[in-house]
Amino acid sequence: MRFGKTLRGSTYPPWRDEYMDYSKLKSMLRENTGEDDDVPWTEDDENRFCDEIFNVQLDKVSQFQAKTASNLQQRADTAFEKLRGLAPSDDKAKSDATNAQLEELRAELDAIVNEVKELKKYSSLNYTGFLKIAKKHDRRRGDRYKVRPMMRVSLSQHGLNSEQGYSPLLNKLSLMYYAISQTLETDNKQQPLDLEYQEEFHNGERYTAHKFWIHPDNLLEVKTAILRHLPALVYSQQSAKELDGNQDPKITSLYFDNSKFDLYGRKVNRQSDASSVRLRWYGHLNDKPDIMLEQKIIYEDGTSEEKKFGIKDKYTKQYLDGEYKMEKSIQKMERQGQQNGSIDSFKATAEEIQNFIVTNKLQPVMRANYTRTAFQKPADDRVRISIDTDIAFIREDTLDRDRPCRDPAEWHRTDIDNSNMTFPFKNINQSEVSRFPYAVLEVKIKEEEGRKRPRWIDDLIASHLVYATPRFSKFVHGVASLFEDFVNNLPFWLSDLETDIRKDPQQAHEEEEQRKARQAEDAQVVDSLLGTSARRSSYRPAASSPIAKSYLSERAALDARAPRVRPADESSEVVDDADDEYGDAEPSGLKRGYGTLSSVFPGFSLSRYARNKRQKEQLPEGVTKPDVWLKNAGPLQIEPKVWLANERTFLKWQHICVLLGSLALGLYTAAGKNFVAECMGIAYIAIAVMAGLWGNLMLRRRRQMIVERSGKDFDNMIGPLAVSVALMIALILNFVFAYKNALGRFEAITRNETETVFVGELL
Repeated sequence: MRFGKTLRGSTYPPWRDEYMDYSKLKSMLRENTGEDDDVPWTEDDENRFCDEIFNVQLDKVSQFQAKTASNLQQRADTAFEKLRGLAPSDDKAKSDATNAQLEELRAELDAIVNEVKELKKYSSLNYTGFLKIAKKHDRRRGDRYKVRPMMRVSLSQHGLNSEQGYSPLLNKLSLMYYAISQTLETDNKQQPLDLEYQEEFHNGERYTAHKFWIHPDNLLEVKTAILRHLPALVYSQQSAKELDGNQDPKITSLYFDNSKFDLYGRKVNRQSDASSVRLRWYGHLNDKPDIMLEQKIIYEDGTSEEKKFGIKDKYTKQYLDGEYKMEKSIQKMERQGQQNGSIDSFKATAEEIQNFIVTNKLQPVMRANYTRTAFQKPADDRVRISIDTDIAFIREDTLDRDRPCRDPAEWHRTDIDNSNMTFPFKNINQSEVSRFPYAVLEVKIKEEEGRKRPRWIDDLIASHLVYATPRFSKFVHGVASLFEDFVNNLPFWLSDLETDIRKDPQQAHEEEEQRKARQAEDAQVVDSLLGTSARRSSYRPAASSPIAKSYLSERAALDARAPRVRPADESSEVVDDADDEYGDAEPSGLKRGYGTLSSVFPGFSLSRYARNKRQKEQLPEGVTKPDVWLKNAGPLQIEPKVWLANERTFLKWQHICVLLGSLALGLYTAAGKNFVAECMGIAYIAIAVMAGLWGNLMLRRRRQMIVERSGKDFDNMIGPLAVSVALMIALILNFVFAYKNALGRFEAITRNETETVFVGELL
């Protein structure tokens, strides 16, 4: 397919001069000239071409994309501020937000969304064009230099065709659409579309699917993190429904498309009712496994539906050619006495898929082979997780009639299936196989009313171990990597393959905290407009989050940037009803003084309105205030060693009390008429009584803490310190008094001896 014609037909007129000059680059390669190949390709030709494609064309496209994306972000922020201004306050009823203003705002959002779509097409077209022209260079003029690898790296560095930068903008636009629709259409119960996951329907149940890439270095850690919560399910090769102890199964998915790759184009361009058709089986085809024919339809609102039925190997070719209508399977169901509804449903599904295949002239074009590790609780499909490793994409087409990859008389490649060939498929032409460098993680969560997603899944999704790719498709990636010459539009995630998807844990944590903070702020404005409680904006930054670390400085900077004058007659009780979580939601006409307790911590406001609001805070409908803490629920179960440890400590204190009491009693009894000894005996008795009372007090208090399941510390240093200090003081005083008594007796003896000598001399 000629890309130049596609580029000219897909150009957005206002940006016509901003696209890459594909014709000029082709002329520099002498692609459209009649010059002979004998004309040498010189070093100067190579330098001119590289300078033009890297320094002129690529810079022009990347600068325009960055400028346009920044302009769209500014317009979205401006529209968001307008929406914030329409939120009702205490002195402004919701009816003041007129329908005309909201309709005008919705028209502005429509214009922004249309330009975002055009910018995405612009980015994708130029991305594909650069890769194609680089491939032409390497094919015709790449004898000495290959520019395609360097082009891939440059495209990745410039962020061309990467959706990572679009997601925050699209999520904000989706949230604003939701708020406007809910306000204008009161009977609309639609929830805001979250672009970070896809919705799927299986057997009437709604699931949300999250897709990620896992670097091989992180694969083991991810598996062990999942195994802590979900058991691993290993399926047999014969059926995906039977559990056994074998190794993880090899799965083969055979995808269909026509020679123009219409199904691929619809999925890449995200057209409404985009479909994919595949045959899927477990293990080797020679083992006669169950083969499932599946059709997956993605609707305009982002939801998907899957239709499938089983088919045998010997009937597959006839069914694909439209010659077999699954009559034998229908007759078997009738003989088994199955209900007419099941038979009619099977017949309708088989007929719809067959008509779709025949009408669109579909044929097998590519197979994906991978090893799947599944995690799920038995008989519980609320959380299903799968990790696909050893992923390989193999051509299965007959587009080249002279050298087809597959025998046109067969529906699959017999050279692979008859020899039971497995990964890494070294025995086939290596130009027909593409190996995916990462593992693919898919988390499917069943959506139930009033049930939250498990916390550990949120932690895994937000961790540095996985790389989010919400729109990744094996079918799209396989076609893009194997049939690049046949398609003119490449998926956005191809550029991410040139980057290292491993992330620093701290950086990943900070980015996730900032993302949650932005979502909470956006949800706060929507809730204030709708007059609902800010349940979605209940995010609280973690202590280690940069959001929490810079709270005071950001609050001060915000107050400095947006000063507001308070009217003299305004009551101090006027407080904004919006969520004060980040300190950036100030009431109309109110200025809080920075440095006050209420300005730094809004929950500490002492105004009459704030006190009344805290007192009148209502719980959501159907939620009652619990009578006991969750930690106190259930029967009391305490190990005996806890009680014995408390009693052992009490006995130690009683031992000290008995020793001190015995010492005090002995000292007091032997004191006789010695007043100092009597006083010290009484002091030791007081210390002994204090030790006994303290031991008894701690026994009762710690017993109460054990019964109440208190999380406080059991240690208490007051009693031991008091007894120790009292004993030290008593001993020091005892030593001082004894020393003075001994010194007095010595002086008396000396004085008596002196007097005796003096009397003797006189006599």
